[in-house]
Amino acid sequence: MSDKLYIFDTTLRDGEQVPGCQLNTVEKIEVAKALEILGVDIIEAGFPVSSPGDFNSVVEISKAVIWPTICALTRAVEKDIEIAADALKYAKKGRIHTGIGTSHYHIHYKLNSNPEAILERAVAAVKYAKRFVEDVEFYAEDAGRSDNVYLAKVVEAVIKAGATVVNIPDTTGYCLPHQYGEKIKFLMENVKGVHNAILSTHCHNDLGMATANTIAGVMNGARQAEVTINGIGERAGNTSLEEVVMTLKSHDLKIDTSVNTKKIYKTSRMIASLMNMPVQANKAIVGRNAFAHSSGIHQDGVLKHRENYEIIDPKDVGIDESSIVLTARSGRAALKNRLELLGFKLNKEKLDKAYEEFLKLADKKKEINDDDVALLVGDIRKEDRRIKLDFLQVVSGKSLTPMATVRLNIAGEVFCATMAGNGPVDATIKAIKAIIHRKTVLHEFLIQAITRGSDDIGKVHMQVVFEDKVYYGFGAHTDIVTASAEAFIDAINKMSPAGNSLVNSEQVQMVNVE
Repeated sequence: MSDKLYIFDTTLRDGEQVPGCQLNTVEKIEVAKALEILGVDIIEAGFPVSSPGDFNSVVEISKAVIWPTICALTRAVEKDIEIAADALKYAKKGRIHTGIGTSHYHIHYKLNSNPEAILERAVAAVKYAKRFVEDVEFYAEDAGRSDNVYLAKVVEAVIKAGATVVNIPDTTGYCLPHQYGEKIKFLMENVKGVHNAILSTHCHNDLGMATANTIAGVMNGARQAEVTINGIGERAGNTSLEEVVMTLKSHDLKIDTSVNTKKIYKTSRMIASLMNMPVQANKAIVGRNAFAHSSGIHQDGVLKHRENYEIIDPKDVGIDESSIVLTARSGRAALKNRLELLGFKLNKEKLDKAYEEFLKLADKKKEINDDDVALLVGDIRKEDRRIKLDFLQVVSGKSLTPMATVRLNIAGEVFCATMAGNGPVDATIKAIKAIIHRKTVLHEFLIQAITRGSDDIGKVHMQVVFEDKVYYGFGAHTDIVTASAEAFIDAINKMSPAGNSLVNSEQVQMVNVE
């Protein structure tokens, strides 16, 4: 039978302390509801004494959610505790989180006190909080740098005073994983009555070890983890909820949580948006590149068997699928996979040719997108078209009438026409129509950029109507007039019979090309 790890989310309290990440009450309620859907056990909703806004947020969140325990933070001060209790009056399950520093630094340099006096204040705060709520959590601030023997003495005293949860914060992110794990183990083995309360982790990421320290604490007996979505928080942040939950899910540690992991990605994106805190691309679990593969060796391995390079199924965190990023390091397997996803099936010969062209383009661009792939395949498929653009010349300018000369290869025979138009594209389309004996109507004409800059590749999409049926054409080129011609010809190819019976012989001349 597995143990239960309680997930205590402090995104709305510790996470919101990040400069620029403050939320209004409506936004906080939205986050709280998302956390409830995610399945967290406790939501730390704020620090009520700090401001009227924080007080009101705790009140409104208490009204808005049903299942999670709503927690309010206080100092070991009676007024703080009273205000927190008032803010929690509508909570279905309320918890007061009170505490004081226990390290040498905090006792002597922050609080200007002594160990004995701090112990008395800790016990008094817990007893006072118990007057208002049954569920009281005590935090021993800077426990990571506290002497273990003194810390054990404080923990034992506050449990005896009625604390249901005791938080052992690594406030400065100082501990190494083995040190933090040993601290939890020491408390589990040396605190009388420790099993009458739950020990909690609260680790910061100043040295990049918040998740490692949290897992070390859990493996040594802690059964509550204090975390934030995306690991947001002061300085380098807090322990990341998604990292802890997915670590436990990936390893057979016989410890479960109530989190619905398939809601992780959606919640992560919502928090990032509301708090204006973009998730770094290489962030574990929820980063843009967390399930992206660009190395050819990795791509081939993932396509053959996902577990070759992925320890987590992206669907387990709410992401549809892994991302195969096409770069100059990608192999044929990755290109073939992307082509098939886009609906293109090439034989070996054409795949080899497409791969050669792909590598040339990949050397010029950092990343190949789907439009680039479609362009590559389009160039190869042109060889099989009945109608091909053999030549295009356009004369255009401010004081000139646009003129286009088009030469088409139709089933091996070449035909040429020259037409004027309102612009270079119009002249080109008219020249093609002069060759092709089809009464078509250009229904939609869309130009888009693929990349950026004056040397951009532009793509053209067209809808061409012929005999009440719509045909779609696609073209791409650095010259937008050529792209337009290719798109129109692509649509014509989809409606034309083989041979030159479609040629309007009265308006065009046949060209003899050696």
